[in-house]
Amino acid sequence: MKICVVAGARPNFMKVAPLLAELRRFPDQFDVVLVHTGQHYDYQMSDIFFDELELAAPDRFLQAVEGSEIDRMAEMMSRFEEALVADEPDLVIVVGDVTSTLACALTAAKRGIAVAHVEAGLRSGDRRMPEELHRIATDALSDLLFTYSVDADANLAAENVPVSCIHRVGNLMIDTLERFRARAEASDVLQRLGLRPRGYALATLHRQSNVDDEAVFRGILEAFARVQDKVPILFQVHPRSRHRIAEFGLQPLLDRMARLRTIEPQGYLDMIKLQQEARVVLTDSGGMQEETTVLGTPCLTLRENTERPVTIEQGTNQLVGVETSRIVAAAGQLLDQPPPAGVADIPELWDGHSAARLVEVLRRGFTRR
Repeated sequence: MKICVVAGARPNFMKVAPLLAELRRFPDQFDVVLVHTGQHYDYQMSDIFFDELELAAPDRFLQAVEGSEIDRMAEMMSRFEEALVADEPDLVIVVGDVTSTLACALTAAKRGIAVAHVEAGLRSGDRRMPEELHRIATDALSDLLFTYSVDADANLAAENVPVSCIHRVGNLMIDTLERFRARAEASDVLQRLGLRPRGYALATLHRQSNVDDEAVFRGILEAFARVQDKVPILFQVHPRSRHRIAEFGLQPLLDRMARLRTIEPQGYLDMIKLQQEARVVLTDSGGMQEETTVLGTPCLTLRENTERPVTIEQGTNQLVGVETSRIVAAAGQLLDQPPPAGVADIPELWDGHSAARLVEVLRRGFTRR
Protein backbone atom coordinates (compact mmCIF):
# COMPACT_ATOMS: atom_id res chain seq x y z
CA MET A 1 0.00 0.00 0.00
CA LYS A 2 1.40 3.38 -0.96
CA ILE A 3 0.66 5.91 1.77
CA CYS A 4 1.08 9.68 1.69
CA VAL A 5 1.42 11.24 5.16
CA VAL A 6 0.78 14.99 5.31
CA ALA A 7 2.21 17.51 7.79
CA GLY A 8 2.45 21.26 7.55
CA ALA A 9 2.30 23.06 10.89
CA ARG A 10 4.07 22.86 14.24
CA PRO A 11 1.35 20.74 15.97
CA ASN A 12 1.51 18.11 13.19
CA PHE A 13 5.11 17.02 13.51
CA MET A 14 4.75 15.37 16.94
CA LYS A 15 1.87 13.30 15.53
CA VAL A 16 3.46 12.13 12.27
CA ALA A 17 6.82 11.20 13.82
CA PRO A 18 5.65 8.00 15.59
CA LEU A 19 3.32 7.14 12.71
CA LEU A 20 6.10 7.31 10.12
CA ALA A 21 8.44 5.28 12.32
CA GLU A 22 5.84 2.54 12.76
CA LEU A 23 4.82 2.42 9.10
CA ARG A 24 8.44 2.08 8.07
CA ARG A 25 8.80 -1.00 10.25
CA PHE A 26 6.82 -2.85 7.56
CA PRO A 27 8.52 -2.03 4.24
CA ASP A 28 7.01 -5.14 2.66
CA GLN A 29 3.51 -3.75 3.30
CA PHE A 30 3.83 0.02 3.09
CA ASP A 31 5.56 2.47 0.77
CA VAL A 32 5.48 5.78 2.63
CA VAL A 33 5.85 9.35 1.33
CA LEU A 34 5.96 12.38 3.65
CA VAL A 35 4.59 15.63 2.25
CA HIS A 36 5.31 18.92 4.05
CA THR A 37 2.89 21.61 2.86
CA GLY A 38 5.04 24.47 4.16
CA GLN A 39 2.24 26.00 6.26
CA HIS A 40 4.88 26.56 8.95
CA TYR A 41 8.20 26.88 7.25
CA ASP A 42 10.85 28.59 9.40
CA TYR A 43 13.34 26.86 11.67
CA GLN A 44 11.63 27.45 15.01
CA MET A 45 8.17 26.52 13.73
CA SER A 46 9.17 23.56 11.53
CA ASP A 47 12.77 22.51 10.86
CA ILE A 48 13.78 22.16 14.50
CA PHE A 49 11.11 19.49 14.92
CA PHE A 50 12.56 17.43 12.09
CA ASP A 51 15.93 17.65 13.83
CA GLU A 52 14.74 16.85 17.36
CA LEU A 53 12.14 14.20 16.48
CA GLU A 54 14.58 12.37 14.20
CA LEU A 55 12.34 12.84 11.17
CA ALA A 56 13.89 12.32 7.75
CA ALA A 57 13.57 15.22 5.33
CA PRO A 58 10.14 15.31 3.66
CA ASP A 59 9.87 13.61 0.30
CA ARG A 60 7.94 16.59 -1.03
CA PHE A 61 7.85 20.18 0.18
CA LEU A 62 4.96 22.16 -1.30
CA GLN A 63 6.21 25.61 -0.24
CA ALA A 64 2.78 27.08 0.43
CA VAL A 65 2.78 30.81 -0.21
CA GLU A 66 2.03 33.50 2.33
CA GLY A 67 -1.32 35.24 2.12
CA SER A 68 -4.86 34.81 3.40
CA GLU A 69 -5.93 31.40 4.66
CA ILE A 70 -8.07 30.92 1.55
CA ASP A 71 -5.17 31.82 -0.75
CA ARG A 72 -2.84 29.43 1.04
CA MET A 73 -5.41 26.66 1.05
CA ALA A 74 -5.95 27.03 -2.70
CA GLU A 75 -2.18 26.97 -3.30
CA MET A 76 -1.76 23.89 -1.13
CA MET A 77 -4.55 22.08 -2.97
CA SER A 78 -3.09 22.86 -6.36
CA ARG A 79 0.42 21.78 -5.39
CA PHE A 80 -0.79 18.72 -3.48
CA GLU A 81 -2.78 17.57 -6.50
CA GLU A 82 0.44 17.62 -8.53
CA ALA A 83 2.06 15.42 -5.87
CA LEU A 84 -0.86 13.00 -5.92
CA VAL A 85 -0.69 12.70 -9.69
CA ALA A 86 3.04 11.98 -9.50
CA ASP A 87 2.98 9.56 -6.54
CA GLU A 88 -0.42 7.83 -7.02
CA PRO A 89 -0.94 6.89 -3.33
CA ASP A 90 -3.61 4.45 -2.20
CA LEU A 91 -4.19 6.36 1.03
CA VAL A 92 -3.62 9.91 2.29
CA ILE A 93 -3.21 10.34 6.06
CA VAL A 94 -3.83 13.79 7.51
CA VAL A 95 -3.44 14.79 11.16
CA GLY A 96 -4.94 17.40 13.44
CA ASP A 97 -7.01 20.40 12.40
CA VAL A 98 -4.79 22.94 10.65
CA THR A 99 -5.33 24.41 7.19
CA SER A 100 -3.11 21.74 5.63
CA THR A 101 -5.33 19.02 7.11
CA LEU A 102 -8.46 20.08 5.27
CA ALA A 103 -6.73 21.24 2.09
CA CYS A 104 -5.05 17.89 1.51
CA ALA A 105 -8.02 15.79 2.64
CA LEU A 106 -10.28 17.61 0.21
CA THR A 107 -7.81 17.30 -2.65
CA ALA A 108 -7.38 13.56 -2.09
CA ALA A 109 -11.13 12.97 -1.80
CA LYS A 110 -11.78 14.93 -5.02
CA ARG A 111 -9.33 12.62 -6.79
CA GLY A 112 -11.00 9.51 -5.39
CA ILE A 113 -8.15 8.61 -3.01
CA ALA A 114 -8.92 7.15 0.40
CA VAL A 115 -8.40 9.53 3.35
CA ALA A 116 -7.53 8.73 6.97
CA HIS A 117 -7.81 11.38 9.70
CA VAL A 118 -5.69 11.10 12.82
CA GLU A 119 -7.24 12.91 15.82
CA ALA A 120 -10.74 12.62 14.39
CA GLY A 121 -13.93 13.43 16.27
CA LEU A 122 -12.75 16.38 18.37
CA ARG A 123 -15.41 19.07 18.65
CA SER A 124 -15.49 22.37 20.50
CA GLY A 125 -19.02 23.26 19.38
CA ASP A 126 -17.74 26.65 18.22
CA ARG A 127 -17.87 27.04 14.43
CA ARG A 128 -16.28 30.48 14.66
CA MET A 129 -12.99 28.65 15.11
CA PRO A 130 -11.31 27.81 11.78
CA GLU A 131 -10.04 24.60 13.37
CA GLU A 132 -13.59 23.46 14.10
CA LEU A 133 -14.58 23.82 10.45
CA HIS A 134 -11.44 21.92 9.45
CA ARG A 135 -12.31 19.07 11.84
CA ILE A 136 -15.91 18.73 10.73
CA ALA A 137 -15.13 18.84 7.01
CA THR A 138 -12.12 16.51 7.25
CA ASP A 139 -14.07 13.92 9.20
CA ALA A 140 -16.89 14.08 6.65
CA LEU A 141 -14.38 13.31 3.89
CA SER A 142 -12.47 10.54 5.66
CA ASP A 143 -12.74 6.79 5.18
CA LEU A 144 -10.75 5.96 8.31
CA LEU A 145 -11.22 8.01 11.47
CA PHE A 146 -8.64 7.46 14.19
CA THR A 147 -9.74 8.81 17.58
CA TYR A 148 -8.22 9.09 21.04
CA SER A 149 -11.18 9.40 23.42
CA VAL A 150 -14.70 8.13 24.06
CA ASP A 151 -16.21 11.57 23.49
CA ALA A 152 -14.60 11.76 20.04
CA ASP A 153 -16.20 8.42 19.13
CA ALA A 154 -19.56 9.72 20.34
CA ASN A 155 -19.22 12.93 18.32
CA LEU A 156 -18.64 10.95 15.13
CA ALA A 157 -21.51 8.58 15.85
CA ALA A 158 -23.81 11.60 16.33
CA GLU A 159 -22.73 12.77 12.84
CA ASN A 160 -23.70 9.37 11.39
CA VAL A 161 -20.17 8.17 10.69
CA PRO A 162 -20.34 4.37 10.28
CA VAL A 163 -19.02 2.54 13.33
CA SER A 164 -16.82 0.42 11.06
CA CYS A 165 -14.86 3.56 10.06
CA ILE A 166 -14.07 4.66 13.64
CA HIS A 167 -10.98 3.27 15.35
CA ARG A 168 -9.95 4.45 18.82
CA VAL A 169 -6.19 3.99 18.88
CA GLY A 170 -5.01 6.61 21.40
CA ASN A 171 -3.00 9.81 21.20
CA LEU A 172 0.00 9.85 18.86
CA MET A 173 1.29 13.07 20.40
CA ILE A 174 1.78 11.16 23.65
CA ASP A 175 3.77 8.50 21.77
CA THR A 176 6.25 11.23 20.94
CA LEU A 177 6.24 12.64 24.46
CA GLU A 178 6.98 9.24 25.98
CA ARG A 179 9.69 8.46 23.44
CA PHE A 180 11.57 11.71 24.01
CA ARG A 181 10.69 12.33 27.66
CA ALA A 182 14.11 11.39 29.02
CA ARG A 183 15.85 13.64 26.51
CA ALA A 184 13.49 16.49 27.39
CA GLU A 185 14.19 16.02 31.09
CA ALA A 186 17.91 16.38 30.32
CA SER A 187 17.38 19.76 28.64
CA ASP A 188 19.26 22.66 30.22
CA VAL A 189 16.64 25.22 29.18
CA LEU A 190 15.87 26.20 32.79
CA GLN A 191 19.52 27.03 33.44
CA ARG A 192 19.78 28.94 30.16
CA LEU A 193 16.73 31.01 31.04
CA GLY A 194 17.58 31.40 34.73
CA LEU A 195 14.47 29.56 35.97
CA ARG A 196 13.91 27.28 38.93
CA PRO A 197 11.54 24.28 38.92
CA ARG A 198 7.95 25.22 39.86
CA GLY A 199 9.10 28.82 40.13
CA TYR A 200 7.40 30.26 37.06
CA ALA A 201 4.22 30.20 34.98
CA LEU A 202 4.48 29.31 31.29
CA ALA A 203 2.16 31.17 28.90
CA THR A 204 1.38 30.76 25.19
CA LEU A 205 -1.27 32.32 22.94
CA HIS A 206 -1.97 31.88 19.24
CA ARG A 207 -5.70 31.32 18.60
CA GLN A 208 -7.31 33.84 16.28
CA SER A 209 -10.19 34.36 18.71
CA ASN A 210 -7.70 35.44 21.38
CA VAL A 211 -5.00 37.40 19.56
CA ASP A 212 -6.86 38.85 16.56
CA ASP A 213 -9.41 40.58 18.79
CA GLU A 214 -7.66 43.57 20.38
CA ALA A 215 -9.99 43.77 23.38
CA VAL A 216 -9.66 40.06 24.16
CA PHE A 217 -5.89 40.07 23.71
CA ARG A 218 -5.49 43.15 25.90
CA GLY A 219 -7.70 41.60 28.58
CA ILE A 220 -5.59 38.44 28.67
CA LEU A 221 -2.39 40.46 28.93
CA GLU A 222 -3.93 42.50 31.76
CA ALA A 223 -4.61 39.20 33.52
CA PHE A 224 -0.95 38.29 33.02
CA ALA A 225 0.00 41.61 34.61
CA ARG A 226 -1.85 40.62 37.78
CA VAL A 227 -0.76 36.98 37.80
CA GLN A 228 2.92 37.99 37.53
CA ASP A 229 2.56 39.66 40.91
CA LYS A 230 2.26 36.13 42.32
CA VAL A 231 4.63 34.21 40.05
CA PRO A 232 7.03 35.18 37.25
CA ILE A 233 5.63 34.48 33.77
CA LEU A 234 7.57 33.12 30.82
CA PHE A 235 5.56 34.08 27.72
CA GLN A 236 6.44 32.18 24.52
CA VAL A 237 5.28 34.53 21.77
CA HIS A 238 3.89 32.93 18.62
CA PRO A 239 4.59 34.82 15.34
CA ARG A 240 0.88 35.61 15.02
CA SER A 241 0.83 37.07 18.53
CA ARG A 242 4.02 39.02 17.91
CA HIS A 243 2.42 40.64 14.86
CA ARG A 244 -0.74 41.56 16.78
CA ILE A 245 1.22 42.99 19.70
CA ALA A 246 2.83 45.43 17.28
CA GLU A 247 -0.39 46.12 15.36
CA PHE A 248 -2.44 46.83 18.50
CA GLY A 249 0.31 48.78 20.29
CA LEU A 250 0.45 46.33 23.20
CA GLN A 251 4.21 46.33 23.73
CA PRO A 252 4.09 49.10 26.39
CA LEU A 253 1.70 46.93 28.41
CA LEU A 254 4.18 44.07 28.27
CA ASP A 255 7.09 46.37 29.07
CA ARG A 256 5.41 47.42 32.32
CA MET A 257 5.38 43.82 33.59
CA ALA A 258 8.62 43.52 35.52
CA ARG A 259 8.16 39.78 36.15
CA LEU A 260 7.04 38.76 32.67
CA ARG A 261 9.63 37.66 30.15
CA THR A 262 8.95 37.02 26.48
CA ILE A 263 10.77 34.34 24.47
CA GLU A 264 10.64 33.15 20.87
CA PRO A 265 9.06 29.76 20.00
CA GLN A 266 11.10 26.94 21.52
CA GLY A 267 12.02 23.53 20.21
CA TYR A 268 10.08 20.44 21.20
CA LEU A 269 12.45 19.13 23.88
CA ASP A 270 12.85 22.50 25.58
CA MET A 271 9.12 23.11 25.50
CA ILE A 272 8.33 19.78 27.13
CA LYS A 273 10.87 20.57 29.85
CA LEU A 274 9.36 24.02 30.38
CA GLN A 275 5.87 22.53 30.71
CA GLN A 276 7.05 19.80 33.05
CA GLU A 277 8.72 22.20 35.47
CA ALA A 278 6.17 25.06 35.34
CA ARG A 279 4.05 25.86 38.38
CA VAL A 280 1.13 26.43 35.99
CA VAL A 281 0.63 26.68 32.23
CA LEU A 282 -1.67 29.37 30.78
CA THR A 283 -2.46 28.57 27.16
CA ASP A 284 -4.96 28.31 24.32
CA SER A 285 -3.05 25.40 22.75
CA GLY A 286 -4.80 22.07 22.27
CA GLY A 287 -1.57 20.11 22.30
CA MET A 288 -0.44 21.66 25.58
CA GLN A 289 -3.73 20.70 27.20
CA GLU A 290 -2.80 17.10 26.34
CA GLU A 291 0.88 17.28 27.26
CA THR A 292 0.30 18.93 30.64
CA THR A 293 -2.25 16.21 31.44
CA VAL A 294 0.41 13.53 31.01
CA LEU A 295 3.15 15.62 32.66
CA GLY A 296 0.94 16.37 35.66
CA THR A 297 1.30 20.14 35.36
CA PRO A 298 -1.74 22.33 36.16
CA CYS A 299 -3.08 23.94 32.98
CA LEU A 300 -5.46 26.91 32.67
CA THR A 301 -6.97 26.95 29.19
CA LEU A 302 -7.72 30.52 28.10
CA ARG A 303 -10.73 29.75 25.94
CA GLU A 304 -14.50 29.56 26.36
CA ASN A 305 -14.62 26.00 25.02
CA THR A 306 -12.36 23.07 24.30
CA GLU A 307 -12.45 20.15 21.88
CA ARG A 308 -10.45 18.17 24.44
CA PRO A 309 -12.83 17.72 27.40
CA VAL A 310 -11.02 14.52 28.36
CA THR A 311 -8.13 16.68 29.64
CA ILE A 312 -10.56 18.28 32.10
CA GLU A 313 -12.36 15.08 33.09
CA GLN A 314 -9.20 12.97 33.40
CA GLY A 315 -6.38 15.49 33.51
CA THR A 316 -4.96 18.61 35.06
CA ASN A 317 -6.72 21.08 32.76
CA GLN A 318 -9.21 23.79 33.74
CA LEU A 319 -11.25 25.81 31.24
CA VAL A 320 -11.20 29.39 32.53
CA GLY A 321 -12.29 31.56 29.59
CA VAL A 322 -10.73 34.85 28.51
CA GLU A 323 -12.12 37.40 30.95
CA THR A 324 -9.40 39.08 32.98
CA SER A 325 -11.04 38.50 36.37
CA ARG A 326 -11.71 34.81 35.71
CA ILE A 327 -8.12 34.15 34.65
CA VAL A 328 -6.74 35.99 37.68
CA ALA A 329 -9.11 34.20 40.06
CA ALA A 330 -8.33 30.75 38.68
CA ALA A 331 -4.59 31.37 38.72
CA GLY A 332 -4.71 32.80 42.23
CA GLN A 333 -6.67 29.85 43.59
CA LEU A 334 -4.24 27.40 42.03
CA LEU A 335 -1.13 29.27 43.14
CA ASP A 336 -2.40 29.45 46.73
CA GLN A 337 -2.38 25.64 46.88
CA PRO A 338 0.68 23.38 47.17
CA PRO A 339 2.01 22.10 43.83
CA PRO A 340 0.42 18.77 42.80
CA ALA A 341 2.35 15.65 43.73
CA GLY A 342 2.02 14.02 40.30
CA VAL A 343 -0.29 12.86 37.54
CA ALA A 344 -3.83 12.31 38.79
CA ASP A 345 -5.23 10.34 35.87
CA ILE A 346 -4.16 9.72 32.27
CA PRO A 347 -6.80 8.97 29.63
CA GLU A 348 -7.13 5.42 28.36
CA LEU A 349 -4.75 4.48 25.51
CA TRP A 350 -2.51 7.53 26.07
CA ASP A 351 0.25 5.05 26.72
CA GLY A 352 2.87 5.60 24.03
CA HIS A 353 1.65 2.79 21.76
CA SER A 354 -0.98 4.56 19.68
CA ALA A 355 0.96 4.44 16.40
CA ALA A 356 1.31 0.66 16.70
CA ARG A 357 -2.45 0.26 17.12
CA LEU A 358 -3.13 2.58 14.18
CA VAL A 359 -0.77 0.76 11.85
CA GLU A 360 -2.25 -2.58 12.89
CA VAL A 361 -5.60 -1.34 11.57
CA LEU A 362 -3.96 -0.53 8.23
CA ARG A 363 -2.20 -3.91 8.12
CA ARG A 364 -5.57 -5.67 8.40
CA GLY A 365 -6.84 -3.70 5.41
CA PHE A 366 -9.91 -1.48 5.14
CA THR A 367 -12.88 -0.78 2.94
CA ARG A 368 -13.87 2.63 1.61
CA ARG A 369 -16.63 4.52 3.36
